[in-house]
Amino acid sequence: MNQINKQAARRIALVSLLLAIVSAPLAWFVSTEGAENSVVSLAIEESSRLLRHFNLPELTNESAKETAKSAVETLSGGLFDIAELYNAEGVKLAESVTDHGSAIEDKLPRHKNPHYKVPFYESFSIQDQWVLRVFVPLKMSGSEKIIGYFEGVRLVPDWQRKEINSSAYKIALIACLASVLCGITIYPIVVNLSLENSRRTIDVLNSHIYMMEALGRATAKRDSDTGAHNYRVAWISARIGEQMQFNKRQMQALIAGSLLHDVGKIGIPDAILLKPGRLDEAEMSIMRTHVTQGEDIVKGMGWLDGASEVVAGHHEKWNGSGYPRRLKGEAIPLSARIFAVADVFDALSSKRPYKEAMPFDLVMEALRRETGIHFDPQIMRIFEQIADEIRDALQDNTEVNARRLLEIQIRNYFKI
Repeated sequence: MNQINKQAARRIALVSLLLAIVSAPLAWFVSTEGAENSVVSLAIEESSRLLRHFNLPELTNESAKETAKSAVETLSGGLFDIAELYNAEGVKLAESVTDHGSAIEDKLPRHKNPHYKVPFYESFSIQDQWVLRVFVPLKMSGSEKIIGYFEGVRLVPDWQRKEINSSAYKIALIACLASVLCGITIYPIVVNLSLENSRRTIDVLNSHIYMMEALGRATAKRDSDTGAHNYRVAWISARIGEQMQFNKRQMQALIAGSLLHDVGKIGIPDAILLKPGRLDEAEMSIMRTHVTQGEDIVKGMGWLDGASEVVAGHHEKWNGSGYPRRLKGEAIPLSARIFAVADVFDALSSKRPYKEAMPFDLVMEALRRETGIHFDPQIMRIFEQIADEIRDALQDNTEVNARRLLEIQIRNYFKI
């Protein structure tokens, strides 16, 4: 199981567990509440039916008391352990209590004389017994006029309570199992979607990397270079960044910016870019615009925005004598300060049509002389720690070797 599958499995398992934890007690509560409502509904229906059977059109005269007494005696001992009947003014007319009802009657919560208009109930526990108290307004047939009130107390028997709890536990278990099965069912779907998404993301990433490399090569070709310089300076910059413990996002920006540092030269006329002799001041001014042109290019490509710091600052110098903004010291972006060291080291170390490669010792002496002038002293100290390693790695001074070294860095820091 790869890392993506493991991560998906962990998350789905966690969600399934949370669903089970939430759904099981909720299912238990809903089931218990439903059973309780069923008991109460039956009690209300039965009490209403029996009270209609005793034909209580008015509960105001003396004969009504006798009828009310018969009614509550019939209701008690069956569905109810305590049955009470009140007239329309809330005066109690009759009450009947079983032995079980007598044991809890004085422990029931007290309430005011009845004046409610719709049936309702209360559920509570007394001496570890589940007690339901039903309140039913009595109305004349076909009328909303209330002629009295019935109140009944039922002690739910143990067998019924156990049956309700058993049913609730079963439903809660089913809900719990359903959550787990749901997780098991969606796992392969999520994994397949994740893998497909990863494949597409990798394709997009690869296209970005190829585009970045293509821009770098195109720039090098315009400048009559093989492109090896871009690969080497990007790799050297990345090695310095690693020594400085750059995070993934910082490394991506450093590599992209180093690879594309001269991308603005695409906009420089050939007559100036390819001029064999020394440029005059006017031509040099145009040449220097490659920095801002390059900055505009990378800023127009969202995924390359991070490269803009190197592109915009790769000709700035530590003492403020660089261009185009004449930034000084730490005002120069860190990635641009790193690139400056890598760029000059490679330029001095490499053979060009117009010069031979400078020996390593002389290159290092030249860099040290420019420390504090062109280069950040702290970055130079870090570079000197890995300079020998960089020299050895770049002994095979070919584009193929430079590209191979950089590709390792790209795959490491641009991977999904």
